[in-house]
Amino acid sequence: MFYSLVVAGLALFAQFVKTWVSAGEVSSRYRPALYASMCICGVAFLSYVFLALKFDSGYQLSGGQYVPTAESVNSYLPRYMDWSVTVPLLMVEALAVSTLTGGRARQTRLVAMSAAFLMIFTGYLGAGVIGNGTSSSAMLLWGIISTVFFALLYVVLLGVLRASHEGMSPVAYLGYRNAVFLLLLVWVWYPIAYGIHNWTSGGTATTIIQVGFCAADIAAKAGFGAMIHKVAKVRTADDMNTGEGAHPEDIWVSSVKLAAGAQPVLVTAASMSAERVVEAATDTPHPTADSLPPRRGKQPRT
Repeated sequence: MFYSLVVAGLALFAQFVKTWVSAGEVSSRYRPALYASMCICGVAFLSYVFLALKFDSGYQLSGGQYVPTAESVNSYLPRYMDWSVTVPLLMVEALAVSTLTGGRARQTRLVAMSAAFLMIFTGYLGAGVIGNGTSSSAMLLWGIISTVFFALLYVVLLGVLRASHEGMSPVAYLGYRNAVFLLLLVWVWYPIAYGIHNWTSGGTATTIIQVGFCAADIAAKAGFGAMIHKVAKVRTADDMNTGEGAHPEDIWVSSVKLAAGAQPVLVTAASMSAERVVEAATDTPHPTADSLPPRRGKQPRT
């Protein structure tokens, strides 16, 4: 189990570094998705460092078996603090490359982030607060409440996916659909693990839960982030090819060049002055004799 904690932490750190150094590959329009991914992987990595340290002090080897101590709860519950931040940010990441814009995008993001946080928080109440996490009835009740927000997230993400179908190129939509489906599929493990924690106990169950969480976090954070990064690159290339956006670098995906970069045009003071002279010469009418004001001084005699 300690091995899986370390591997998950390192995978998340690697995805953080990879996203950080390659953020310039996409246009500013889709870069918020990469910033959200970096925040997700950074927070999750720090969480795994804490979990690994607490696991080391939360179990003692006795009689050939690891026996939990009073600190063992800190190798499980801190995951909820991690998820309270990272799952809402997953919604930001997913929506940043969708075709939703303006007020609809803001409203959908608010609903998705709120549902994500409430899903985690209500699950945490049942798993670690009400009855100190030992009440099966409390876990069942709050687990059901958490599942309501869980289902709402599915509805929101599937709605966003459907709304984005017409506004994306086939390549971009295929990548986006696969990324969303991966996220929704991986999320199925979390309520299953919640149920295992409620109805069973012991070293085997704990190992299954923890290893499953590590694998799910790698897929839902690092894997999903890599797939969204690819979608952002494809959408950047699509915007460049249609003239809706510009990017100084060529866009390559899987060694295939999707769009050629274009350097921005530099506007100098001299060129601006020349443009103003041309505009003045073309836009300002030349004065005529009739339009000139009468001269001051001696008027001719009549």
